[in-house]
Amino acid sequence: MRRAERLAEIVEIVRDGRLHKADDLAEALSVSARTIYRDIASLIASGVSIEGERGLGYILREPVFLPPMALTGAELEALTLGMEIVRKTADEELTTAAISLLAKIERHAALRRRAPSDWGFGVYQPAFKRRGFTFLPIIRRAIRAGHKLRIAYLSLSGDVSERTVRPLQTEYWGQVWTFSAWCELRGDFRVFRVDRLDRCEATDAVFSVESGKTLRDYLNRVAAQMSKVAQDDG
Repeated sequence: MRRAERLAEIVEIVRDGRLHKADDLAEALSVSARTIYRDIASLIASGVSIEGERGLGYILREPVFLPPMALTGAELEALTLGMEIVRKTADEELTTAAISLLAKIERHAALRRRAPSDWGFGVYQPAFKRRGFTFLPIIRRAIRAGHKLRIAYLSLSGDVSERTVRPLQTEYWGQVWTFSAWCELRGDFRVFRVDRLDRCEATDAVFSVESGKTLRDYLNRVAAQMSKVAQDDG
């Protein structure tokens, strides 16, 4: 891989808003960590807003500017429906972002003589289902930064447990939000309903990538379980 291609690949990797360590970048690009340090320094010197330091990791903080693109009517409808769902079913932070994005879409869609607001989408979410939404931004930021969370979780039986977890991803199931994590109390993966969190606090502890505890490990386990269920049903 040529250096220019590698630099572009580094930007693509770190632009997801998550913290990436030099060793992980080096492994992904089949180069040494020393090469990654030099590449990061070159990118920063050229004006790319990458933040971080050796031993901690790197993240791209600047907003992402997409190149001009042509969208079909169906693509605009799909994007608008997605943002309407986010607007009605997510926390205030994502709701605000969805409203802003919808406004930008409307300005461009007006050139087609049909605004997204005319497409007739209606999305409804019971108010009580929004309980716990205040914790979602905390969880998302912890996922991006690779920080552990300290939570108090209310079980279906009414018991409250204190846990330290490594958040991996959030999930929306049409009625409730959950987040999957490595639970240090149980020493295993667990899925927590956001509306059953009594407390959720970010810590300063940064968790490193450990084999058997990553999102990929979790998704592989879920896929294996689903495959086994399908085989049993067959």
